[in-house]
Amino acid sequence: MSHDAENPHLDFAGTTPYEDYVQADVLTHLQHPLSDDPGEMVFLVTTQVMELWFTVIVHEWETASRALASDDIPTAVAALKRSVRELDALNASWRPLAQLTPAQFNSYRSALGEGSGFQSAMYRRMEFLLAEKSASMLVPHRGAPRVHAELEKALHEPSLYDEALRLLARRGYAIPESVTGRDVSQRYEPSPEVEAVWAEIYSGDESAEPARLGEALTDVGELVWRWRNDHLVATRRAMGSKTGTGGSAGVAWLEKRAAKNVFPELWTARSHV
Repeated sequence: MSHDAENPHLDFAGTTPYEDYVQADVLTHLQHPLSDDPGEMVFLVTTQVMELWFTVIVHEWETASRALASDDIPTAVAALKRSVRELDALNASWRPLAQLTPAQFNSYRSALGEGSGFQSAMYRRMEFLLAEKSASMLVPHRGAPRVHAELEKALHEPSLYDEALRLLARRGYAIPESVTGRDVSQRYEPSPEVEAVWAEIYSGDESAEPARLGEALTDVGELVWRWRNDHLVATRRAMGSKTGTGGSAGVAWLEKRAAKNVFPELWTARSHV
């Protein structure tokens, strides 16, 4: 989409086709800082950019989940690989915030009031797709019927990992029924049988579809772990161990999250290959 062609068409009736498609005028007028501190604009725009990346990553993971449910590993792996590049961009969003001093953050922190990233519905959908399920996470969204309905639907749908394990079961791997038939509205718990299946896959043909799927999921898991750690470091730098915005536990909660891996058996199985 060139902006410097030799003879561009410049005269349009109404808005430009670019504006009609991208809605740039809407996007660039969604910023309403609540303080006079110039740093708040950086915080606000960066947070909005994160929400956009959450949205596209959810789209990729839902695409991958549907493909896995249809036994289409190549389409799933392609979506997961795209999401890895998008996770890289998402994680880079911490850079504008990573150098905040406590004084800089405190200069507009009060403007956030009860607001907290903990309340992001799209991030919650990401977590649900990673099998980090919790019905209590719907509570903050009771006042927004559409958002609440979308989250409730996601809560009761199989996660990305559930669909991967169900596919492996259909292909003859020894995934127990207690895993394939589990209550998917609950947080996924590691299984020694699933660990053994991944160890079997990784001990075989690394070019086979199940192994390529495992590596694509591992790439995603690694970048989710990096996201959580970058969030932890940025928060620790900006506010130390104080209670987080919106009454969250702040650094203590982030430390607990950063210590956990998603798709756990993909990591532990490597010790047995």
